[in-house]
Amino acid sequence: MNKDMETNSQKTVVNSQSSMEAFQRLLDIMDRLRVECPWDRKQTIESLRHLTIEEVFELSQAIVDEDYQDVRKELGDIIMHIVFYSRIAQDRNLFTIDDVINGICEKLIIRHPHVFGDTSVKSAEEVADNWEKIKLTKEQNRSVLGGVPNALPELVKAYRMQEKAAGVGFDWENKEQVWEKVEEEIRELKDEIREREMGTGDGNKERITEEFGDLMFALVNYSRFIKVNPMDALEVANKKFRNRFNYVEEKARENGKSLVDMSLDEMNELWEEAKKVSY
Repeated sequence: MNKDMETNSQKTVVNSQSSMEAFQRLLDIMDRLRVECPWDRKQTIESLRHLTIEEVFELSQAIVDEDYQDVRKELGDIIMHIVFYSRIAQDRNLFTIDDVINGICEKLIIRHPHVFGDTSVKSAEEVADNWEKIKLTKEQNRSVLGGVPNALPELVKAYRMQEKAAGVGFDWENKEQVWEKVEEEIRELKDEIREREMGTGDGNKERITEEFGDLMFALVNYSRFIKVNPMDALEVANKKFRNRFNYVEEKARENGKSLVDMSLDEMNELWEEAKKVSY
């Protein structure tokens, strides 16, 4: 072993020991809180659920904002929740933190045969495909879509269902086919809207809602093929709209006006100004 390899190995051991000490400190603190703090003692797995969801959204926002100090803080909150759930489960003789950690270790080993076995892969896409196939065989999942929670936000749910179906080969062959589907769904949506406006057919709210949903689903499919995460793309659009609208509001106030008293043309003029501003 050369000096560089020996130094890196020593650093790994030191970092590992430091991580274990930090994690054990958290476990010790949680053990004490469950005994000595009335609020922590009162909590249940069910009562923590909405708080955990809030923490995940806060982490997501920190990532979008590229505020990595906040990312660090929010990750700490989430780790605390994992430890908290496990401590409550231990009190109920359901499982322990060791069970949680060993379970994910075993899952990672099973799902990465290209690292821990003799499987060969050439790309991240092949890894993802193998992941879905392994879950259906070795882990004996009954349904390809069984791992997609119904409680997921709808846009995330559509993306994950499509990913999982693609993982077992149920997918379009190329992005041109998907874009044709997008255009087809646009035409069908426009037809439904036209029928309702003309009163010549059954263009009702339910049908229009269905066609609009089909269009969104097709666009999510297309996003996969052009390697754009639709959630990230929508958040970029949200942020851009917020910044530009805030600019319109600020300029209106500077001019001594309120948006409700301005014409659409006046607001559009400020909107065009906002588009030229860097944020």
